[in-house]
Amino acid sequence: MRNNAKKTGIMGGTFNPIHIGHLLLAETAKDTLGLDEVLFIPSGCPYMKEGDEVVDKRMRLAMTALAIEDNPAFKLSAIETEREGNTYTYETLLLLKEKEPGTEFYFIVGADSLFSLETWKEPQVIFDNCVILAAIRGDKGITELYAQIEYLKKKFCARIISLPLNEIAISSTEIRNKMKQKHSVRYMVPDKVIDYMKENHLYY
Repeated sequence: MRNNAKKTGIMGGTFNPIHIGHLLLAETAKDTLGLDEVLFIPSGCPYMKEGDEVVDKRMRLAMTALAIEDNPAFKLSAIETEREGNTYTYETLLLLKEKEPGTEFYFIVGADSLFSLETWKEPQVIFDNCVILAAIRGDKGITELYAQIEYLKKKFCARIISLPLNEIAISSTEIRNKMKQKHSVRYMVPDKVIDYMKENHLYY
């Protein structure tokens, strides 16, 4: 890696909806690695999700834009929502590398993703084209997590850096369920996103 290369983090996800756990993970990655920016990339047609549970991609794009608009280092990318059909991380990385060949990309994931990454489409392409930044939670599974990192490094020559962040126990599923039950999601989701969900009658 070149020391003077632009360093861009990638926060991919369904963002159905985006919540503060996503934002804190992105900010921690930016601060820890000195990233120049973090791209938030809502998925277009997420092949690993049930389609009837995922709201329209334009709405997920809008919610993400609202959530990050106050942070100048956070950028929104429609690179996946603009594509038709299933969207795959490896394709997105290749497109980004083609667009910005001098940029070093850092793909930000939660700890659990370390155990599923090799099942994603073309995992070797993913590992070849970015550094993985993984939030390592400090619980009883820490030994297994570091063992998985070593396994991925050996099998794929993966570049993996652990982030000093205990993942926030918030999930988009929990938020959707609370919305259905008309329970508060304040402090779990940015206020602007809550307003958008209510105005558009999302998740209930």
